[in-house]
Amino acid sequence: MKRNTIISIAKGIAIILMVIAHAEAPGWLCKFIFEFHMPLFFITAGYFFSLKYLNDEATFVKKRVKGLYWPFVKWAVFFLIIHNWMFDLGILNETFGNEAGGVTHPYSWHQMQQNLWTIVTAMAGYDAFLCGAFWFFRGLFVASILYLIIYKVVDFGLLRIARLLRLPSGAKALTPYLICLLLLLLCGWKTYEGLRVINLVQGGYRDMMGCFFFGCGFIFRQFVDDYHKATSRLYISLPMTLACAVIVFLFSKYLTANMNWRSTYTQFLSLPIPALLGFLMTYNVSRWIDSSQGLFKKFLVYTGDHTLNIFIFHIISYKAVSLLKIWYYGLDSRQIGCHMVIHHYSQQDLFWILYTIAGVGLPLMGTWCSDQVKKKFREMRANQSHQDDGL
Repeated sequence: MKRNTIISIAKGIAIILMVIAHAEAPGWLCKFIFEFHMPLFFITAGYFFSLKYLNDEATFVKKRVKGLYWPFVKWAVFFLIIHNWMFDLGILNETFGNEAGGVTHPYSWHQMQQNLWTIVTAMAGYDAFLCGAFWFFRGLFVASILYLIIYKVVDFGLLRIARLLRLPSGAKALTPYLICLLLLLLCGWKTYEGLRVINLVQGGYRDMMGCFFFGCGFIFRQFVDDYHKATSRLYISLPMTLACAVIVFLFSKYLTANMNWRSTYTQFLSLPIPALLGFLMTYNVSRWIDSSQGLFKKFLVYTGDHTLNIFIFHIISYKAVSLLKIWYYGLDSRQIGCHMVIHHYSQQDLFWILYTIAGVGLPLMGTWCSDQVKKKFREMRANQSHQDDGL
C-alpha cells in the first residue's frame, strides 16, 4: 500500500516556516507565519488520532511518552548539563540576550537540581536560550492526552443521553464537534477572565488551544476523502488556496494572533480562523507537491518525518551563522549569545535566509549521519551473528 505523504510534507513546510520566523525574518513574514504554523502541528497530530485508543488508553499514553515526554526529558537534561559549559565556550554570556534585553546566567548547583526536578515533573525548566521551542513537547503531550480523556467523557455522556431520550445511535458522531466547542468556550472563559491552570506551566492556554486544534485535525481526517474529491480540480483548489493565504495575511496585518501563552481575549478570538485556513492552505500546497516527483518532495517528506530533531537543535544550529554575521559586520564576539539570532541589522539584511538553511539543514544532516552510523552498526551485528551461526 502506497504511503500517504501529504501530512509529512505539510509538517515539513510548517517546521521550515517556524525556523524562518525564529530567524527574525522580515516582520510581515513572521506575523504571517505565526498565525498558523504552530496550530498546524497540533492539527496534523490530531489527524492521526484513532478511536481504537478509547479502549486501549495504555498504548496511546505509552506512544505519547515515548514520542514526546522521553525526547523532551533527554534533551532538556542534556542542555541543562552543558548550560554552564556554554558560558565557558562563549556560546552564552551575560551581556547579550533576547530582543527585549533579557539575558541568561550560569546556573548554581541548586538551580540545576531544581531545573532537573521541573524538567521531569512538569516538562518545564528547560534552558530558555538553547531550548526555546521545547514548550511544544509539553503542549502536544498534554493536548493529546487531554483529548483522549475528554473524548471518553463526552462520548459516554452522549451515549447515556441518547439511551435516556431514545435518540438514534448516530448522536455519538457529534462527540468531536462538541469537544472542539467545549474547548473553545473554556479557552474563551480563561482568556476573558485571565484565569490560569495552576498545575500547568505557563497557565495552560497553549495546551488547551492545542487540544482544540488536535480535535480539528481528527475531524478533518473524517472528511479528507470528500475534501480531495471536492478540490481535485486546480481551478477549484488554486483560488481556494490563494483566498486562504489572503485572509491569513489580512489577519496577520490587522488582527495579529498566535499561540502565545499570554494571549489576550482579542488574540484568542483572532486565532482559530487564520489558523484553520492556514492549515488548509498548507495542506493544498502539500497535495500539489505530493503529486510530483523529485528531490524537493523527498526533502520535504524527510523534513516532515524529522521535525522533532529540528525543534531540538535549530537554535544551537543558528550559532554557526551568528559567527559568520559577527565576522561580516565586525560585531562584538559575545553577540553569539543573542537569542535566538543576532538582532543587529536583522530587519535590513538577508541573514535570516542563512539562519533558516542552518536551522533546518544542520539538524537534518546530523540526523542522516546518525542514521547511517546506526545502519552500519546493525549490519555489523547482523554479519557477526551470521558468522557466529556458521561456526
